[in-house]
Amino acid sequence: MTKTSSSEMNMNVEKAGQGSPEGGDLFRVLSYLEECTNELEATVDLHDPNPVFRMALHAIKRHLEGKVMTPTSLIAASNVPYATANRRLREMIEAGLIDQRPRTRSGKRFSMHPSEKLLNQWTQMSRQVRNLAATYFSDQSSREETHDYYYGGSYMTGRTIPPIQALSEPLKLAGGMRVLVHGDPTFMVMENFKRQFEQVIGTQIHQRAFSIDRLRAEALRNAERTFSRYDIIALDLPWIGEFAEKDILMPLDEIMDMTRLDPADFHTAGWKAIHWGGRPYGVPAQTTPELLLYRRDLLTAAGLEPPATTGQLLDAARELHAPRKGLYGMAFNGARGTALGHTVLMTMADFGQPVLDLPVTSRGFDTDTLAARDYCATIDTERGLMAAEYLVELLQYAPPQTLSMSWYERMRAYSEGHVAMAYGYTLLAPYFELNPSSPAHGQTGYLPHPSGPGMANVAPIGGYAMGIPANLAPERAAAAVEALRVFTSPEAQKLYVQSGSRTSPRYSVGADAEVRRASPIFEAVDAMSWRDELQFWPRPPIPEITGIVQICGEEFHDMLRGRISPRAALSQAQERADTLIANPE
Repeated sequence: MTKTSSSEMNMNVEKAGQGSPEGGDLFRVLSYLEECTNELEATVDLHDPNPVFRMALHAIKRHLEGKVMTPTSLIAASNVPYATANRRLREMIEAGLIDQRPRTRSGKRFSMHPSEKLLNQWTQMSRQVRNLAATYFSDQSSREETHDYYYGGSYMTGRTIPPIQALSEPLKLAGGMRVLVHGDPTFMVMENFKRQFEQVIGTQIHQRAFSIDRLRAEALRNAERTFSRYDIIALDLPWIGEFAEKDILMPLDEIMDMTRLDPADFHTAGWKAIHWGGRPYGVPAQTTPELLLYRRDLLTAAGLEPPATTGQLLDAARELHAPRKGLYGMAFNGARGTALGHTVLMTMADFGQPVLDLPVTSRGFDTDTLAARDYCATIDTERGLMAAEYLVELLQYAPPQTLSMSWYERMRAYSEGHVAMAYGYTLLAPYFELNPSSPAHGQTGYLPHPSGPGMANVAPIGGYAMGIPANLAPERAAAAVEALRVFTSPEAQKLYVQSGSRTSPRYSVGADAEVRRASPIFEAVDAMSWRDELQFWPRPPIPEITGIVQICGEEFHDMLRGRISPRAALSQAQERADTLIANPE
């Protein structure tokens, strides 16, 4: 969602403090057990090494590090004679604890991988060891957490997702897996841990990352080729309709069993957003709502409550606005075109006005019939005018560079302590959550967008899906499906979070104990989903949505610069949007 270059975004990802799988509880517990075992064997002369235990430790650690394991390396880790270790290794294979994957066409050489059974067993044991350690060695707060685990803690938050399991058969793809993505912190995890993902799918991964506008342009160019240059492409959720209508993406239900993805595990809004005409064209890779971020410390010091309405937000922004002290009340996307256009659509949603004449439902607005193309723009309305006037007033309490500010710039202003509040996607929260020097670190509250008079609160979702190009060579489709399943699995999503991401499209990931400890975002977003505050209708995924966003971003920019009135901006945007819908490409 940011318009920064991919190289700048890569630099920003490093600044955000991307972690590693070695930061997870399982890896730490494995290292702890290994050291304890070494100490025990060195201290007690008559202690016999446990080869199964040591080989299991070695197998899981190497898997987490993305390193190749052979039978020889496993046997060497056992700390017992070769013949004994070889027998125990065969027993582990027969018991379904170790999987063998052919490394050569002849099938005579194998790489070794921990099985799903072993990963699950050790993941659960890791949690028990951690809680036992807390019981005997930690402070009161840790003991209270452990008490919850044993005596009535939440069922959902008690579950722990194991690491990604290697595929039983390596994917056979000439030249490796080719992926086109957006250059943001979540997708950069795949690049940072490419070696681990390559171990999982059994082939090389070649990833290209672009900013949002260049990503769309490259996807459109790719669709004109005889055969796709990419096996999997990422797309912004509002592009689903355009990419489906232009045959850029395959309908996934044609080439895979959708039940393998566990659709019920995805946030409802995110799962619905990848459908067009009732058919799925992608898998949610990120569900990142745009929320109100606010500095709890600043609001508390001023005696203010977190704002739930647009009126309260304006009052808080006015109270906290202190330019002479280098502090501004509120940051939002104001850059001309795409950036401001998204702000306009989401602000209209705050006042209960979708950009199209969508049917009203008990949960907001219905988008299920958009593929029939029977819709018109609804920009020049009374609620649209309320949204426009709200933005004009909000600009008074925004930083002076707001009219050139896009996604990254507003997050930077917030993370550096220059603004008290900001609209921001959870996708970019690592820039202050993982930066202890940020004034917003540990001081940020998360709310859905404050609502206009009489309206419900909405957290407009953004993010990206991953799909398979319609012009992909047929012989590559099966492997692309398997890789798509791996990249969007709960296990992969948890790895992204442990490595710094603050997005997840799945309930199971948000409920994972380690994920919950990583950030308060996940509990907050899950709660919004259950309350039906996560919605994608503010940016309906019609083929014309990119053009409508651009139109709103141009007309409202002229309005905020004072060149035209709010009513003129609405009228001109409405006229241009009507023309665009009436004359599609």
